[in-house]
Amino acid sequence: MSMTDPIADLFTRLRNACSAGHKKVDVPHSVVKEAVSQLLVKQGFLTEIQTTDVEGRKRMRLYVRTDRDGSPVLRRIERVSKPGCRVYHPWRSVPRVLRGQGLGIFTTSKGILSDRECREQRVGGEYVGRVW
Repeated sequence: MSMTDPIADLFTRLRNACSAGHKKVDVPHSVVKEAVSQLLVKQGFLTEIQTTDVEGRKRMRLYVRTDRDGSPVLRRIERVSKPGCRVYHPWRSVPRVLRGQGLGIFTTSKGILSDRECREQRVGGEYVGRVW
């Protein structure tokens, strides 16, 4: 079965895992999902990513970071640009998420970058989603 929006599927699986109190979530592997997940690890929302091969198909196991009381650090994750309505921003108008407290995820010509990295490297791109 083909998937229309794999990034939205990744975000939904993470959102559901956090609300259910799970420490890990399994998702089908893709290069874009892996790049987005690596950015979430780098920014501190996930602890690690493990890639496995199950029945000839690659899967990723994502471990959700929790704070001292056991609640997930990832409070909210939203898809902004959708297949039916793409959202692009030049580097000068890259929005800040929660006045810099959150994370904006962009696909650019230099790969998957955070909103801060887009402003530093002066590149714009498609506004994939936001996390806080």
